[in-house]
Amino acid sequence: MPHNAYEAIPILEKLPLTIESIACYESTLLVGTKQGVLLLYKVIKQKSRGTSGEVKYDVTLDRSNKSFAKKPITQLAAVPELFLLISLSDNVISVHDLTNFQQICCVQKTKGATLFAVDVQKRETHTGIDYYLRMGVASKRKIQLFYWENREFQELRQDLSLYDFPHALSWCQNSLCVGFKRDYFMINTKSGNLKELFPVGASQPDPLVTPLSDNRLALGRDAMSILINADGDPTQKEPITWSDIPIAMEHCPPYLIAILNKFVEVRTIDPKMMIQNISLPKARFICQGSGSIYAASPNNVWCLAPVPNSEQIRQLLTGKEFELALKLAELADEEPTEKQTRIQNIKNLYAFHLFCQMRFDESLTLFAKLGTDPSHVIGLYPNLLPEEFRKKLEYPDKVPDISGSNYEKGIMALIEYLTQKRNELNKEGYKETSTTAIVEGNKTITSRKQLSQIIDTTLLKCYLQTNDALVAPLLRLKDNNCHIEESERVLKKKEKFSELIILYEKKGLHQKALSTLMKQAARPESPLKGHERTVQYLQHLGKDHIDLIFEYAVWVLKQYPEDGLKIFTEDLPEIENLPRDQVLDFLEKVSPDLAIPYLIHTRDQRSLFENWFHEERAILLGRLGRHEQALGIYVYTLKDFQRAEDYCAKNYDSNKEGNKDVYYLLLKLILKATDGPQMNGPSGKQLESALKLLEDHAMKIDTAKALELLPSTTKLTDILAFLENVLEHQTAHRRSNQILKSILYAENLQVTEHLIHKQSVKIIVTEEDMCRSCKRRIGQSVFCRYSNGHLVHYSCYTKDLTSKN
Repeated sequence: MPHNAYEAIPILEKLPLTIESIACYESTLLVGTKQGVLLLYKVIKQKSRGTSGEVKYDVTLDRSNKSFAKKPITQLAAVPELFLLISLSDNVISVHDLTNFQQICCVQKTKGATLFAVDVQKRETHTGIDYYLRMGVASKRKIQLFYWENREFQELRQDLSLYDFPHALSWCQNSLCVGFKRDYFMINTKSGNLKELFPVGASQPDPLVTPLSDNRLALGRDAMSILINADGDPTQKEPITWSDIPIAMEHCPPYLIAILNKFVEVRTIDPKMMIQNISLPKARFICQGSGSIYAASPNNVWCLAPVPNSEQIRQLLTGKEFELALKLAELADEEPTEKQTRIQNIKNLYAFHLFCQMRFDESLTLFAKLGTDPSHVIGLYPNLLPEEFRKKLEYPDKVPDISGSNYEKGIMALIEYLTQKRNELNKEGYKETSTTAIVEGNKTITSRKQLSQIIDTTLLKCYLQTNDALVAPLLRLKDNNCHIEESERVLKKKEKFSELIILYEKKGLHQKALSTLMKQAARPESPLKGHERTVQYLQHLGKDHIDLIFEYAVWVLKQYPEDGLKIFTEDLPEIENLPRDQVLDFLEKVSPDLAIPYLIHTRDQRSLFENWFHEERAILLGRLGRHEQALGIYVYTLKDFQRAEDYCAKNYDSNKEGNKDVYYLLLKLILKATDGPQMNGPSGKQLESALKLLEDHAMKIDTAKALELLPSTTKLTDILAFLENVLEHQTAHRRSNQILKSILYAENLQVTEHLIHKQSVKIIVTEEDMCRSCKRRIGQSVFCRYSNGHLVHYSCYTKDLTSKN
């Protein structure tokens, strides 16, 4: 939507001299004329506006230099950082003092120049702030590069030759963009490489290159401006389009101001918008500096005074142009707190606008970044907040009615938003928080606990509408903070009784849960029909709720006695800790027939505990190396020979004194065990177990000791397998020893032969023999001889050996 961004105020009218160039800085306007006269005007904005509200300027001719140049001043550039004025006249560059117009130097090397471009870089040095000035000059078919030092321009590098005469020139970081009659090129000023970009428009009289404030360039192509970076690559998919072919252009963020044939046009780059057309007859020149913008025709000059930011933002918000309003707010020169508040309000309005356009993901992402009160965001949706609460909320405009696929899309975006806010709240804890309102002045919620309750309850409602499988996981969360009454209402309305039970359980409302389970058990179509869920619920309540367990166990015990008994007999820690005397008394009152099975269960449980205790004791004894006592528990107390044998397998170690006889100890204990009170020797079953142990582990038991343990009545046929295994093992062991003996004997012969051979070598040391290490004579010194025949001093040998190690 177009709005007024600038107001054209006449500064100079009907000037008797013909304007050829303009430049400005601070409150100073410089005008170069065709007659070679340089004019300096002071332009001061009046604090008060005119009677009709227009902006007024006081304009005074501060200085006039009639002898500044003999020919037209075709280009001017003010460098206030270095107090320099650079001009082009009579095809040569001159440098003057900006304060008094005294000439500093004339750059004779630039004779034949047709245009120039300057670049000022601010640098920090150890002495403070420094400014580095570079200049590119187009002279015939070449580019000359200079830098300012010691009050004159020095050559930056050799001249760069071109194929044609340049018609436009501008710096962009370390590159120079050159516009020829037919096309554009980018020149890297460090390497000198040229990169061809694209042709100039067919209807365009001259190329146009405009530097932007963000290290980009706008290149003209007929009625378009193509934006590129310092490498010559386009930075936007779509060009900026104009009503006509631009003649001159300036970038004053966020606006791009172009002089067209009949008027001045103002546009924005992002978002791409047409902002304003200003009628300025025959305007041909434009410049800006220190926030001032001037346009000029051959005989008139206008100041383009910006409309106050607050007024522009008001116009843009009315037209719902929030992106541009934000850019203006960010560029505004205001007190930081005030500025931040304005930006926050605009962003909230923009997020609301996106919501009204059904762009839910973008809207809620922006709300999340802004820290907007989640209850205000939830209020944008119907039927998610209590009606009396929602009525208190105010919004910038009428909230749209969302239905159909848009509603589903909106709910999915809300779920993602609420999940993010939930995670943020849980990380920060339940202290006070600060949130913002969509409409300034609306009351916001500061209690984290209250916000958490609203978020969780709304998530529950959203899941019920989109994916009810997620309801139960939400309710099971340890930090779930759903509002009980509201959640109970919506779950009952949707007949989600299983999820309702989870809600009651997590909130400690066990009476309500069990009452609901009892009612639903009798309904054939209910997912909670039957008694199973009641049994499960009661099993996990624990001793603190024993009265509640007794109250709701009655109907289960009467209708389903076997399953009802499981409430008190299942292998669960909560049931183990129930007071057994009270449970027994309760069961006797309800049904005496149930008391006996309960008593049997408790006895079996005691027996299991005792077995566990004895096993643990055996393990501890084993760790202490008291294997006979440990095995005695397995054999005599637990009467479990298999576990005893497993114990031996785990602890047997033929190389460890205390562990190599574990199988022998087990054999001894088995043969001593009796089935009755009389010690009459082993029974047939025990003897059979002992003989099997001998057969399976013959190699791990001392044969002589084992035979001594066996009863004298043992038949030879019973131990035949054991003896065969022993003899076979002994034979194999003997054969292995004989082979090893033969191998060692052969190896001894080889070593002896090798020694004799080495000792037979004769070494003669003469006066000429030198040490290979230190290059000195061996003489009478102790020496070593390497296998390759080299001789070294013994001291050198030890040194070399030490260094290698």
